[in-house]
Amino acid sequence: MPRFDVTIAGELNLDLIFYGLPAELPPERELLASDMMLTLGSSSAIVAHNLAALGCRVGFISRIGDDPLGEIALQRLRDGGVDVSKVIRTAGAKTGLTTILQRDTWRNMLTYAGTIFDLKFDDLDLEYLSDSRHFHLSSFFLQYGLRDRIPELFRKLKGAGLTISLDTNDDPDDLWQAGLSEALRHVDLFLPNAREARGISGVDDLRTALDRLGAVVPLIAIKNGMEGAMAQSGGQTYSASAIKVEAIDAVGAGDSFDAGFLFEYLRGSDIPTCLAAANACGAFSTTRAGGTEAFRDSKYKTQFFRNHQIKIGQ
Repeated sequence: MPRFDVTIAGELNLDLIFYGLPAELPPERELLASDMMLTLGSSSAIVAHNLAALGCRVGFISRIGDDPLGEIALQRLRDGGVDVSKVIRTAGAKTGLTTILQRDTWRNMLTYAGTIFDLKFDDLDLEYLSDSRHFHLSSFFLQYGLRDRIPELFRKLKGAGLTISLDTNDDPDDLWQAGLSEALRHVDLFLPNAREARGISGVDDLRTALDRLGAVVPLIAIKNGMEGAMAQSGGQTYSASAIKVEAIDAVGAGDSFDAGFLFEYLRGSDIPTCLAAANACGAFSTTRAGGTEAFRDSKYKTQFFRNHQIKIGQ
């Protein structure tokens, strides 16, 4: 029996979210927000936290600075039940921070990278990562220190018997390359959103993008916001409608979708069940600020899934 259900290597930082801002941000003015939240950020950490909240055994490797922000982020993961014994503290370094200016239907995001780019292949304890059923990687294009050797990492973990999932998240350079095609050869489950799927496949039509990417990976699930989600495996296509909720923000919704899909995937559930759980987790995340705050409230989580007839994390 492996020690973990899922291991993850990637970035760890906090999100600082401001709400109720004026439409314009003129210079040299002191502008007021109506609310704020300092919460666990970074796609890798959000997936890890929310998988643990659903009941998975999760191991996590990252680099943080030896600063208060790093300690807060680490404690949030630890409190959530994630094993953080392999997280590396870099003396004198600053942990990354993303500031999100949340509007009603859109947002600005500004990230100070700090240690986000610093994780390297040589930092990874492969024995630790391999003591698992599955490995997940998020933020492919932000893993500057690791990216060139991600295909090698995937090969080694596949050789150890793990399945692999990948969510690239956005490419700040909007190029969608950087060795991604080689990495995808080793991926069992690919989890892009609609914009990412279009960018990676090079086509605007989402169905065509699904077909192209589905020819490369055995299972692909595409997140499409309020349009729901679609998946393809073995030439068969599936779709699922989004769950309507009163949303606070969409921070981490895609990462929460990943957690829900992975939870059911690892239980051997069929694709419609995986999609339903993923949509429920993505929607649930939006009902509280940030990507993990909803999942920190176990009673609230249980009631939400019961109300929507989703048997997950209970």
